[in-house]
Order: sequence, then structure tokens, then C-alpha cells
Amino acid sequence: MIPNNKIIAKTVESVQQSKYSTTQLAALLSMDLEKPLGIILEEVEENTAQGVKVEELSDAGSAYSSPFRDQLVGLKVAEVMGTDVTAMAFDDVMDCIINAPSPVNISFEVEDDGEDEDDAAGVATFEVGTAIQIKVIQEGNPDKIIDAKVGDNLRKTLLDNKVELYRGLKKKLGNCGGGGQCTFCAVDLVEDESEGWQARMDYENQKIPKFPTARLACVNNIQGPATIRVQ
Repeated sequence: MIPNNKIIAKTVESVQQSKYSTTQLAALLSMDLEKPLGIILEEVEENTAQGVKVEELSDAGSAYSSPFRDQLVGLKVAEVMGTDVTAMAFDDVMDCIINAPSPVNISFEVEDDGEDEDDAAGVATFEVGTAIQIKVIQEGNPDKIIDAKVGDNLRKTLLDNKVELYRGLKKKLGNCGGGGQCTFCAVDLVEDESEGWQARMDYENQKIPKFPTARLACVNNIQGPATIRVQ
């Protein structure tokens, strides 16, 4: 396993339809991956500028060692470093990836496969880019209100706003850099004070099973307004 791959997001359940070419688009899977990515791409439609999709993964690349490797094959690339590549030719997408710094922020389209249990239960969803606020509660510090947007990575948002996510020498030295491995970025989601957050991913259930309301900040994109507790 390559230790320095950085996984930056969980799927977000609502995306502005006009921005992407796929209809019934339900989510983006966004990741920060160190080079080499090990992602083998092909044209969505031969000889047309309709973007690219994942053909297969090389076990020598960082994508293969991510928690999402089983989901990636067949997905269309949506963005590279924030640039919409869904209507680009193959060579242009490759240029975006080649010219990008490492780690590369790359997002994939995830198509809607029907109503999920959370939607059926009436969980509200917010479009990517919606302005929301995150309330941060941390012992020893006054409560902090952070302005953020749906789709922003939770870990990056907290660090950018000077939240001390890694308290203590053990966490500082053991910080995996957002790779979803150390679990030191786990925060407690106060569910009755948060909106639009879907059930956490299976990967989190495996990594932090003793803390059912905790989320790994590094693998979660912000899904709506929230109150979180940080150790």
C-alpha cells in the first residue's frame, strides 16, 4: 500500500445539474491523490469531446490504495483541480492531470441508482456550493461558527479556520495527512443539530466502530449545516 495517498471526500448527495453532463447525477466522489495516480482512462465516447472515464486501476498507483478503489472503475471524471472536464477531449483531460501539482484533486461523477433509505426518510439535501455554517464545539475554546459551502472537504475547512484538529503530540506525529488511516481527525457530528448529512460510509464503520456518531473529517465533504464536537 502506498502510504501517502490522500482521500479527501465522501459523496455529496446533491449536485447542481447544469454543471455536469450526466443526467440524474446524485453525487461527486472527490479525492486528493499523490502522483502516480495509477488511473487508466479511456474516452467516454470514441473520438468525441465527452470527457473520460476510469477503465482500470494499477496497483502501483495511489488510487488503488484508497478506500474507494472498488467504486472507481467505470466512473466519469468530473473535475481536475476544480476544472470541469466533462466535455473535454481525452488529450485535454490528460494535460490537466499531467500539469496538476501533486496531490491532484480529482472528482468523479456518481450516477443516481434510485432513492436511498435516507431520502425515503425525508432527509433534506443541499446543492453543492450552498452556503452553510458549521458550529465547532471544543473544550477549552469558545464555540466557533465557520462559514462554509456544501461540497467543501470537512478536514480542510476546519484546518483553514484554525480549528485544532490534532491536539497532543500523538495526534500531531501520527497525522496521516488526510489519508483516512490514522482516525485522528474524527469529529462527533451532533445529529439533532445538523441537516442534510447522510449515514456515514462503511469505511468509517470499520475504522471507528465504537463511536457511531463520529465522522472522519478527511473523507467527508460538508453535506449541510452542522454542529460538531472536536476533541
